[in-house]
Amino acid sequence: MCSVSFFVLFMFSLTCFFFSMNFMMTDFVLFIEWEVISMNSLSVVMTFLLDWMSCIFMSFVLLISSLVIFYSKEYMQEDYKINRFILLVLMFVSSMMLLIISPNLISILLGWDGLGLVSYCLVIYFQNVKSYNAGMLTALSNRVGDVALLLAIAWMLNYGGWNYIFYLEFFKNCNEMVIIGCLIVLAAMTKSAQIPFSSWLPAAMAAPTPVSALVHSSTLVTAGVYLLIRFNVLLECTWMGNFLLLLSGLTMFMSGLGANYEFDLKSIIALSTLSQLGLMMSILSMGFYKLAFFHLLTHALFKALLFMCAGAIIHNMNNSQDIRLMGGLSLMMPLTSSCFNVANLALCGMPFLAGFYSKDLILEMVSFSYMNFFSFFLFFFSTGLTVCYSFRLVYYGMTSDSNFSSLNFLNDEGWVMLSSMMGLLIFSIFGGSMLSWLIFPTPLLILLPFYLKMLTLIVCLIGGLSGYLVSNISIFFFNKSLNNYNMSYFLGCMWFMPYISTYGIMNYSLNMGQVVVKSFDQGWSEYFGGSKIYYNLVKNSQFNQILQNNNLKIYLLSFIFWFMILYLFLINM
Repeated sequence: MCSVSFFVLFMFSLTCFFFSMNFMMTDFVLFIEWEVISMNSLSVVMTFLLDWMSCIFMSFVLLISSLVIFYSKEYMQEDYKINRFILLVLMFVSSMMLLIISPNLISILLGWDGLGLVSYCLVIYFQNVKSYNAGMLTALSNRVGDVALLLAIAWMLNYGGWNYIFYLEFFKNCNEMVIIGCLIVLAAMTKSAQIPFSSWLPAAMAAPTPVSALVHSSTLVTAGVYLLIRFNVLLECTWMGNFLLLLSGLTMFMSGLGANYEFDLKSIIALSTLSQLGLMMSILSMGFYKLAFFHLLTHALFKALLFMCAGAIIHNMNNSQDIRLMGGLSLMMPLTSSCFNVANLALCGMPFLAGFYSKDLILEMVSFSYMNFFSFFLFFFSTGLTVCYSFRLVYYGMTSDSNFSSLNFLNDEGWVMLSSMMGLLIFSIFGGSMLSWLIFPTPLLILLPFYLKMLTLIVCLIGGLSGYLVSNISIFFFNKSLNNYNMSYFLGCMWFMPYISTYGIMNYSLNMGQVVVKSFDQGWSEYFGGSKIYYNLVKNSQFNQILQNNNLKIYLLSFIFWFMILYLFLINM
């Protein structure tokens, strides 16, 4: 089933890519309306929007999912129910496809909820307590966004339809659209894990690694960014753009700091995803939606490769994810290490890999734009932190002394996993330049002073050096993070957001829900509702049964009783 799914998805990916090229060159948009049912004045219609943006995004999602499924053939080979896993992944991809091509809020909700439901099934796939807790945190966090989307659907009923694509120009001049804008931004923030909904993203690492590669590259977490790209007019014309810029900048900063204190391999890569999502959201909130989309596509390529390499390393390390127990992997697993380092350098934005073309352009546009110093600092310092934790990861995993158990058998012999990684390696190198020629056919010329032009490169070099050297020094000479344990704990725990989400908000809300159920559903409403009706019915039926027993005394007594009442009534008249 893996091979068939891989082939079908790969062919669909190529088809979507050629369609997107055609639509881009001819400036063509295909709007398909399919009437499901028509009865009297009721018409249920399914609509699809195919333009260059939706087709090229579908192409990338299908390409990555096909390689992930092929990778799973070897990674999940010991799973007896691998076909069930593949079906879940295909349902996940189908939900994302529905979300991408929908210009209608109701069909978007179908894909949106499909992503949430199937992601819960995939997070709890290994069926242990940690997976169940992570799945519940993921599902409940995303339900907030689902409710916001439902409220937006209810509010759009005022305008006579849910095809938001028809109202984009109307959004610019209507003050009432701020309400819909706030709800859409809230939904996108929950799905793309912006502050204060960031805690579910590292928790979702309980899923199998192929799922993490799919979720963190092109499906679940990018759904919120893609939704806001479609609704980009709302951010340009209202105060919500500035509000989102602040929150996404803080998300970028917080996740970059947290990754430098983390020792779990998959959690570090998850926090790097959170950092890049903050970068996409922040540049989107400034009005550069094409740049955000460009970085969304390039990020998908190297992030999927990064997770695939992490999965191969975890497999060879006997399922250990602690980077302190690694070291010297470049000698034992040269091909995997090469792919891992290329993906890491693309994440850092090193010239001339995929991430460089989008990240450098974003930072140059930030330098070119009218912006306060705080947001400017968050952009560049977070970029430095990205390079810092990437080189820290390289030190712990690749170049330091071997710290793993002598029983580990490290090799590069899994050709299925390697071939899928090599496919993504090519895209991680050439994908950025290819996409920049396609999306921006006219080269962007950004004129900046020399020190601003070189600032991105200087920040990357300083971040990489500090990440590598501080890791080296902290192991052999001193560990400053232990001298200031409280601050390290605060920064490494994502500013205590997981504790606030679980022990605080969710624990409180679940306890309140229990009180409400006990007091109302199983309390007053039960006593005066179902239980009271049942009690009265039983009592009356028992009395009726006594009457039905044909007892002559009862008939005589009742006859005398009613006769006396009638007699007294006649006398009084």
